[in-house]
Amino acid sequence: MSHANDSIHDEAQDDRFLEILMVSTLSTIPSCVFLYINGIMLFTLRSKAVFCETARYILLYNLLFAETVQLVLSQVLFLLAAYSVIMTYPLCGFLTQLANLTTTISPLTLVVMSVERYVAVCYPLRHADIVTVRNTGVSIILIWTFSSLNVVIRVLLLLELPFDNLLNLQVKGFCSGLSMLVGPISHAYNKAFAGFVFTSAGVAIISSYIGVAAAARSASADKASAHKARNTLLLHLVQLGLSLSSTVYYPLLIALSTVVVRVVFFRIQSLVYMFIFIVPRCLSSLIYGLRDQSIRPVLMFYLCCRLRLSTVRVKSDVSSSA
Repeated sequence: MSHANDSIHDEAQDDRFLEILMVSTLSTIPSCVFLYINGIMLFTLRSKAVFCETARYILLYNLLFAETVQLVLSQVLFLLAAYSVIMTYPLCGFLTQLANLTTTISPLTLVVMSVERYVAVCYPLRHADIVTVRNTGVSIILIWTFSSLNVVIRVLLLLELPFDNLLNLQVKGFCSGLSMLVGPISHAYNKAFAGFVFTSAGVAIISSYIGVAAAARSASADKASAHKARNTLLLHLVQLGLSLSSTVYYPLLIALSTVVVRVVFFRIQSLVYMFIFIVPRCLSSLIYGLRDQSIRPVLMFYLCCRLRLSTVRVKSDVSSSA
């Protein structure tokens, strides 16, 4: 009987490991594909002077860079949690605070991009004077400074942890942003900051959209430019909603963990992770890369060029082996 129980236990462990391996593989493959596309997009935005000297492309680069880092950190934390890797608080804190830094940068960059489109449509004659490379650089510095200040405050709130043996103090459960909220003050600050950032960003983007829509009705406005700007602002609003969805990830998992069994919970968690963390991080590259008339030919050139090089190498290897 003891031998039979051990066999059943070993089979259950093997099934569990195979399921974890399958889920981690299914999430890692698209992550690598999207990282490749994001990398090509980032390289494209630095390949020509016009991209380096135009405000909206500089802001787009900042957005894509932040989302690429988010994608890498999200996948690393997901794999660590899937394989139940035990981490210390310093290492977990470093990963989660870096994720918090880049998560805040995305909505703030969307706000600046929306304001830039508003100025381009409503004040076309002053656009070149207001939206300069220098002012854009200052905006990006302010975005990173504000996001870094949020990280500093979160680290200061971690002073509630016992520091007697901090380097060896292990996180209970898997490493996540939720596990670094160690007290009621940290939880309250996390909710207040997320609410402030996303509410402010939503108001700014919606106000810009209303301003552009009102300007489009005037006789002096460029109808085509106003229509394109309105579509861009709607895209920014969708991106903000996708970024906001990541804030409900852990509360949703906590609610699900109380009503479903562990196996079903793990499968649902993997599915929710794919749609909340992986898919939104690739939309910016795909949408902007294919939608923008200036970026699309350069992006397709680099993608197709690499594909042709791979095809030529395969053909040369086949011919040499023959």
